[in-house]
Amino acid sequence: MTRYLSRLRLSHSPSARALAPLLMPSEAGHRRSAAHNLLWSVFADGPDRKRDFLWRQEDDNSFLTLSARPPASSELFEPHQIKPFAPVLAVGDRLEFRMRANATRMKRGGARVDVVMDALYALPGEERAEKRMDLATSAGTDWLSRQGGHAGFGVLDAVVEDYSVELLPGHRGPRKGQPQFGIIEVAGRLEVTDPAIFLDYIGKGFGRAKAFGCGLMLVRRLP
Repeated sequence: MTRYLSRLRLSHSPSARALAPLLMPSEAGHRRSAAHNLLWSVFADGPDRKRDFLWRQEDDNSFLTLSARPPASSELFEPHQIKPFAPVLAVGDRLEFRMRANATRMKRGGARVDVVMDALYALPGEERAEKRMDLATSAGTDWLSRQGGHAGFGVLDAVVEDYSVELLPGHRGPRKGQPQFGIIEVAGRLEVTDPAIFLDYIGKGFGRAKAFGCGLMLVRRLP
């Protein structure tokens, strides 16, 4: 199945600039929610359409999307840069990857937890800041290795470059107990063990919070 990897940039037109505070709010959780709605504007071609795209926001505020259909043109965006995504892979191919992910697992009793938060909560409070990134790398790498076990790849090496926690918008009431989710920025190298399954999982995305810009794995061949 051919998918489409696209880069989208907001238009520099006066009308789009006037809407910028609404399209790209300053607060992180609201910005992710607004970005999802903004991207839906070029993928939702009918009221019953289900989301069939993954996305992530880049440092330059452009968006990368991986989708089953090309994004439609829009006055809110510059002309899209679109290319087919149909890599030809073989068993044993080695790739560089980077991904923004909400990494979770099920605990005994059926509770779903963020793997890094869960590891941090096991430490005394005064140790958490110092060991935050070490735990993020170990818990994130373990999570990614488990993903690879059923997604057609093996992790050669990986490092979590950042870990942040964002609050979900729309909550009313005390800040304590407000819904939140963790995001790891992970990069490294992997080896393909089953090309068909691996490409299928890349299209589906990894982890949760995909509506908030998580789950898209970007890959390229090792030099």
